[in-house]
Amino acid sequence: MTASIPQRYATHPEQIPGMDTAQLRERFLIDDVFVAGEVRLTYTHHDRIVLGGAVPAGSPLPLTGYPEIRSEYFLEHRELGIVNVGGAGTVTADGEVYELVTGACLYLGRGIRDVVFADGADAAGAQFYLFSAPAHTAYPAALVSPGEGTVRELGDQLTSNRRTLNQYIHENGVKSCQIVMGVTQLHPGSMWNTMPAHTHDRRTECYLYFDLPEEARVVHLMGEREETRHLIVGDRQAIISPSWSLHSGVGTAAYSFVWAMAGENQSFDDMDAAPITDLR
Repeated sequence: MTASIPQRYATHPEQIPGMDTAQLRERFLIDDVFVAGEVRLTYTHHDRIVLGGAVPAGSPLPLTGYPEIRSEYFLEHRELGIVNVGGAGTVTADGEVYELVTGACLYLGRGIRDVVFADGADAAGAQFYLFSAPAHTAYPAALVSPGEGTVRELGDQLTSNRRTLNQYIHENGVKSCQIVMGVTQLHPGSMWNTMPAHTHDRRTECYLYFDLPEEARVVHLMGEREETRHLIVGDRQAIISPSWSLHSGVGTAAYSFVWAMAGENQSFDDMDAAPITDLR
């Protein structure tokens, strides 16, 4: 086993009114997802999700066991969704090599012992986003290239939320125990990632914002509908949204984001809308 994973403990909505900006960021924002030459992870007690990044930076990186998950190897009792948001790279799982182009998604099921991340031929270097949840059984590994999943066109340019949603790991796609995962790309001129905002009272959802210009930011809404707060988020930073927290964001430029959920069920449309007229 390697060094410990930083932990974020579960929070109650009644705690939100008393938190200042620094406290909100400490509990719900992960601003160091990708660190060159490291596998950098965070453990949240909301649905016991582990999320983070792996950046080979020229040298292969193994995914090892950690004291916090009390397992000999990382996937002994877990499953893992991976999206490459960098240059081309490879993931080797028990000797099987998977080539991930930019935007590709790989699912690895419970029981895979050896996982190694590496760069491909792309000089840009791979950046693998990792999202893991406990698993009760083993499903086969599956690789999905960009555009090969279930593609849904959503929103309207008139309301600045025209977007292409790619569902990869879900009930009608790649099978998993509880992970639901995909990538959404906003069309040029659109800035809202979803509207109306919504909650998943049965699942925790995490967003990884990427493809955001260096000088741009996303204003991410969170909290309960009558007690909202916001976080200012930069490129390749992640947000933890507990089941009780609404989530929606608007950027100063178009961007993409990886959305991933784990919890009670895998129905993508199991959500409770929070119309903007209801928010306070």
